[in-house]
Amino acid sequence: MKKDSQKITSEIINVIIPAFNEAGSIAKVIHAIPNFVEEIIVVNNGSTDATATVAKQAGASVLTEKQKGYGYACLKGMEYIASKTKLPDIIVFLDGDFSDYPEQMPELLVPILNKNYDFVIGARKKQLREKGSMTFPQIFGNWLATFLMKLLYKAKFTDLGPFRAIKYEKLLLLNMQDKTYGWTIEMQLKALKHQLKHREVPVKYRNRIGVSKVSGTLKGAVMAGVKILGWIFKYRLK
Repeated sequence: MKKDSQKITSEIINVIIPAFNEAGSIAKVIHAIPNFVEEIIVVNNGSTDATATVAKQAGASVLTEKQKGYGYACLKGMEYIASKTKLPDIIVFLDGDFSDYPEQMPELLVPILNKNYDFVIGARKKQLREKGSMTFPQIFGNWLATFLMKLLYKAKFTDLGPFRAIKYEKLLLLNMQDKTYGWTIEMQLKALKHQLKHREVPVKYRNRIGVSKVSGTLKGAVMAGVKILGWIFKYRLK
């Protein structure tokens, strides 16, 4: 474990956190992130509460993306990183609602550092999930998407989990485009297309603070489902 810690601290790691109205949770997320992370970037995605102020006070770099959408926020974070003099080795994506456990970050990073994986997803296994932490639309959507990826692409993914780490150079190779709900599935499909060495690691998952903007509404759940299925079949046609 000591050698693993040394390897992690020798890498430049940036974290991108898209955040929309997460004033009640964002500081908890930031404070739980291990101190080996070089920069925490919170992208305030059109919040109407104090998300930006709280995140800044907690020590994060705060960007503003007024165009609402998970993908818009992630792309804004990437645009900022590309402008830096000192580019990172690894990017970690994390939600701002405190449903993930940021302290598990080393478990995502060690496979990249020790076994030369390019891309690692935190898989929210049922036995590690807090009761009620994933809604039925989330559970069904994950099952359907990963089943179709297995059927059509022989993929071994079991989750579309938002907690993920990827080598920065490989992230650029993917040329990410999706602006809204399809960001996670796009990354996974493009990882397959570009034959990135990837794997999942089991992670814990708890009930989020506040109400989900996607699975917490019928419109959000439907739109996310349509976008995810759209990406899967679009890539199949290609």
